[in-house]
Amino acid sequence: MGRYTGPSCKQCRREGTKLFLKGTKCFTEKCPVERRPYAPGQHGQSQARRRKASEYAKQLREKQKIKRIYGVSEVQFRNTFERVSSLPGITGHNLLAALESRLDNLVYRMGFAASRKAARQLIRHRHVEVNAKSVDIPSYLVQPGEEMRVRMKSREQVSVQAAMDQSSRGASLSWLAVDRETFSGRMLERPQRASIPIAAQEQLVVELYSK
Repeated sequence: MGRYTGPSCKQCRREGTKLFLKGTKCFTEKCPVERRPYAPGQHGQSQARRRKASEYAKQLREKQKIKRIYGVSEVQFRNTFERVSSLPGITGHNLLAALESRLDNLVYRMGFAASRKAARQLIRHRHVEVNAKSVDIPSYLVQPGEEMRVRMKSREQVSVQAAMDQSSRGASLSWLAVDRETFSGRMLERPQRASIPIAAQEQLVVELYSK
């Protein structure tokens, strides 16, 4: 199955919470999640009144929510889970740390793009460098100590400037250093769960894949 190309707000409404897929637009009063707090479709309102969701349904919805937040496909998400499942530590925490270490996520966290989707576009068009080398793979896993920056010729782009003016996401992350003057940043250490700003119950995903 290809990448979802429909309205981003439908994904937020399906999960019943803001996933911040459209950057600063999610903070406006016109956000559909606030105006229509039920699942999309003609049966959305009636589904909200049905019986309590099963444990499997809760696990599935949590997996879908995390997958949609980071904008990864089902195959990418499953491969990431399988890769971190053999690592020491808590598997759920390792999963989120791996997703946070993706280049597209870090470009977004540093404030150089208004959303992860916009960050992927910047990367694919070779506007981002890692350790002074052009990288066009959004799923590239950044290692602690590596430096990321927007190319000199790309810093005047309207989208980059607008994201920089409106964002302060990277300022409060202890594991991420951002230099707005040079349009660069560095991952200082592997992110820990307490410092990952995402409201998710990752243990439900572990239980889902462990069946």
